[in-house]
Amino acid sequence: MKRNSRLSLALHTLSHMAADPDRIRTSADIADHAGTNPVVVRRVLGSLRKAGLLTSEKGHSGGWRLARKPRDITLADVYLALDERLVAAGEANEPASCSVEHALHRRVFNVLEEVEQSLVDKLGETSISEIHGV
Repeated sequence: MKRNSRLSLALHTLSHMAADPDRIRTSADIADHAGTNPVVVRRVLGSLRKAGLLTSEKGHSGGWRLARKPRDITLADVYLALDERLVAAGEANEPASCSVEHALHRRVFNVLEEVEQSLVDKLGETSISEIHGV
């Protein structure tokens, strides 16, 4: 799953949080466990906070915690919170030099959009709590 390291980091972190949802975790602890930099962790988790999946507390005893019950956070929620796409890319309206190229591009774009939506739908079938059977 390392294709998208932000998604991998987010899902890994939330899965650990689901096992002990009341525990506050610092960016440094998460980064150490994930083998990355705390700044990377804060950026990724900031997107999850903005989407309402996490809360954060500042200060000496601050850190990150789940904003919802693990069973109420789906893999799709995490994927969409990061605002990245694994399948569909590009714009359907990119200028093409010929009508065949334009039609081909448009059709492929539409297929990729359908695949992307299928991915989101499938991710929506699994909650974070199901990862560890919490």
